[in-house]
Amino acid sequence: MNSRRKFIKSALTGIVGTSVLPQLSYAGTAHKVISEQLTSDDNSEAYWNMVKNQFSFTNGLHYFNNGSLGPSPTMVRSATNDYRKILDEFPSKYMWGGWNDEKEKVRKQAADLLKTSEEEIAIIHNTTEGMNLIARSFDLKPRDEIILADHEHTSGTIPWQVWQETKGIKIVKPILPIIPKSVDEVVSIYKKAITPKTKIISMCHIVNTNGMTLPVKEVSELAHSKGILVAVDGAQAAGMLDIDLHDMQCDFYAASSHKWLFSPKGVGIFYAKKESQHHLKPLIVCNGHTDKTIRRLENYNTRNLPEVLGLGTALQFHQLIGSKKIEARTMELKSYFRAKFEGNQKYKLKTPVSDELSGAIQTLEVVGMNVNDVKDSLFNKYGIDTRPMSTFGLNGLRISLAIYNTKEDIDYLTDAIETIS
Repeated sequence: MNSRRKFIKSALTGIVGTSVLPQLSYAGTAHKVISEQLTSDDNSEAYWNMVKNQFSFTNGLHYFNNGSLGPSPTMVRSATNDYRKILDEFPSKYMWGGWNDEKEKVRKQAADLLKTSEEEIAIIHNTTEGMNLIARSFDLKPRDEIILADHEHTSGTIPWQVWQETKGIKIVKPILPIIPKSVDEVVSIYKKAITPKTKIISMCHIVNTNGMTLPVKEVSELAHSKGILVAVDGAQAAGMLDIDLHDMQCDFYAASSHKWLFSPKGVGIFYAKKESQHHLKPLIVCNGHTDKTIRRLENYNTRNLPEVLGLGTALQFHQLIGSKKIEARTMELKSYFRAKFEGNQKYKLKTPVSDELSGAIQTLEVVGMNVNDVKDSLFNKYGIDTRPMSTFGLNGLRISLAIYNTKEDIDYLTDAIETIS
């Protein structure tokens, strides 16, 4: 009997001891070296080539399609794989409670990124979920009005269309110019669309089609002066721009972190202003549904926690470089790219030029060629991946210029475009 007790005691010591949570394989010397390199004040092409080297693409691929889906750098992939291993070695411990502190750290990192409070951040799956969460929370009545400009992504429009089909609400769709002259022009379009029946304005921060940046702060100020809420699809902006949500003043902001934040796939960040959280109802309810904090919106019971913690590493990667530095590089790459085509009658840039109206997404038409043919030729002959955009008469390539794209990469892209055109 004593021998059996000693065996059980020894086994339990192994289970509950610190050895259950091993060190992440990428948390040693290599991680320290990369961290020091990323935090450098250097802004040379050598620095950005070092950043590029943190990503791994299939041989021969030249990736200009981050607006569809971003890659994860090595440190994110390694950390996420380590978390998967830890979870599989003791599943029940970590799925329900063992990683609570780690999850809260990720929430704080996301809040710091967006310059808000962790009590205003939920970790969800993607932008689509966030926009559905917003739309399904409101008890709208027939003829209530929702403003959705014509360039909104389908993930932001379909939830409201369902309301229109089932409850008879009215969707108001103002028309945005492809290349607005100013922020004031865009704000005036939203202002004209508002009526006494308007309840919510739902808008993209950066539109999916041609990369136009919409003036969320100015529209929020306008909307709030009339008692209207503002919901924002931030899928194409979070990670690209230096964002301050409190300054922006919107009520809700949903973003997929697997685009410009380079996180594991299927993780997103959702913001709800403290004063506006009472409007929201969870899409999924289970144990813990009486929680009054924003955590009630992410209570899925079982979820892919390694991806959530991997988001924390992605946010660390972003923080090491710095949001301001990333935004500045974005604008630098944009200017470098545009200079290759401006003034050339063979091409039309279909994205506004000013930094307040566009960023890392640029749409280019090759005059006289179908955009699908251009996209196919670039990929088949040069291994260049882009996204063709045909809506709104764009007939243009959507070209994403992420921090892993160098000026040398842009030279390769522009040479290829010139060759096929």
